[in-house]
Amino acid sequence: MTESAPVDPTSTDGWKKLAQIADGFTPDLRGWFDTDPGRAERYTFQAADLTVDLSKGLVTDEILQDLLQVAKDTGVAERFQAMLAGEHINATEDRAVLHTALRRPKGASPALVVDGQDVDADVHATLDKVYAFATKVRDGSWTGVTGKRIETVVNIGIGGSDLGPVMVYEALKPYVQAGLEARFVSNIDPADIYEKTADLDPETTLFIVASKTFGTLETLTNARLARQWLWERLGLTDSSDDEKSNAVAKHFVAVSTALDKVAAFGIDPENAFGFWDWVGGRYSVDSAIGTSVVIAIGPENWEQFLAGFHAIDEHVRTTPLEQNVPVLMGLLNVWYSNFLGAQSHAVLPYTQYLHRFAAYLQQLTMESNGKRVRWDGSPVTTETGEVFWGEPGTNGQHAFYQLIHQGTRLIPTDFITVAKPARPLKDETGDGKAVQPGQDVHALFLANFFAQTKALAFGKTADEVRAEGTTDEAIVSARTFTGNKPSTSILAPELTPSVLGQLIALYEHIVFTEGTIWGIDSFDQWGVELGKQLALQIAPAVDGDQAALDAQDSSTKALIAKYLELRGE
Repeated sequence: MTESAPVDPTSTDGWKKLAQIADGFTPDLRGWFDTDPGRAERYTFQAADLTVDLSKGLVTDEILQDLLQVAKDTGVAERFQAMLAGEHINATEDRAVLHTALRRPKGASPALVVDGQDVDADVHATLDKVYAFATKVRDGSWTGVTGKRIETVVNIGIGGSDLGPVMVYEALKPYVQAGLEARFVSNIDPADIYEKTADLDPETTLFIVASKTFGTLETLTNARLARQWLWERLGLTDSSDDEKSNAVAKHFVAVSTALDKVAAFGIDPENAFGFWDWVGGRYSVDSAIGTSVVIAIGPENWEQFLAGFHAIDEHVRTTPLEQNVPVLMGLLNVWYSNFLGAQSHAVLPYTQYLHRFAAYLQQLTMESNGKRVRWDGSPVTTETGEVFWGEPGTNGQHAFYQLIHQGTRLIPTDFITVAKPARPLKDETGDGKAVQPGQDVHALFLANFFAQTKALAFGKTADEVRAEGTTDEAIVSARTFTGNKPSTSILAPELTPSVLGQLIALYEHIVFTEGTIWGIDSFDQWGVELGKQLALQIAPAVDGDQAALDAQDSSTKALIAKYLELRGE
């Protein structure tokens, strides 16, 4: 089906009012808090286990109401329901968008039937297959070709087949079964697979090749290298094809639907776990793409992970826009980027286990909303997308926070933390000054979390600097902080599988909200295709084909020629 034309957000009354407010807008967080004792409570919301404080954002009740009107006028709630129902809202590929179906509980009623297919049945059949295989690896009943149990799982994928699993594995390391480890290979740079396999025992290593089509250049190149490594390390280089095939069958499985290609590689199609064209790679971490993590943390924890996603899905589905957390966060992002000129957005987790979360969000957000045309093919009428980036605190404080605090660019920030650490420790000695003996280190860590959002919001006036004894006015200026730097604080009880699922779903639906308002298809990714096509055309030139080299533009030709010279070829 073809979707109707999107609503032009700039034509709505809410957008026009916001434009008027933005003209000459001067935020005053100090004043707003001083004159409004209920601001923090009014702008703090709950979504499942996530407490989300928007009060330090550059928003007033009037701005929020106008933003909500834009959401209503552009049909955010209606389009979300259409997505849940399986309508083909991925217009350029004429597909349903059903990542939310990956976490629907077994037996959910009514059953989800889309394009004549029982989606619930398909999803849970695949989940059961993944769970059964993961259990065999975990209990040792699945062994390598020499009879030894698996100790290391190496996931080979790229994009959504890598960023999601590695982020989730790192985030949930406290839940990983003792004696098991997962590693992740994505880059076609041979250094990646070399370093990930150099110290491994081939007898106890299992490779998971994650590629829906089993044709992704980087993934299949690395898979062949892994197969070559296995044969060499097992001493099978000169062995019979049957012996080689038997080794591959015991040390390789696939996440793919191209069973013929899987079989041709040597993987038993029975050990291939599929997913569907209605889920894009960046939305697929809770599908069979997460098989490596299911093995590591176990099916029970994975079920809790899925339940966390579903809790936020239900929050979005059932909560009015006025209290709907992902919608509100998406609306604030629209306000910052379309009206206040923000071009980037920092995500700052104050929990080390989320150290790959910002990298994961880069694909989710920028591949989804980095678009210049709307879903009907017409040009966008607004700026779209934001540059997402970040690092865990407190590392970031000693790196780029200077730019956020005192730079000239507006950089909205999301601070994420948990109340209960997975690894609590006390500094029994302390330094006798700032850190007293017996200091709970997580509490010290969280003091930084709270301090940073306060400093960003309220800054430090010149008078406050002078009151501390600074008299040189040049130094006073350097030590003055303007404040009014917007932040959102997200606090969870602890980083459980469920909470991690909630955080991922939160950002999925923020992306959805923004994309709907901008009128773009957040679920295709045509922008990644051109470079891949050109790489295949250029590869012969890089390999020394003179005709292919002559066909390149002068810059590319010169660069390739220099590369060949430096290689001594």
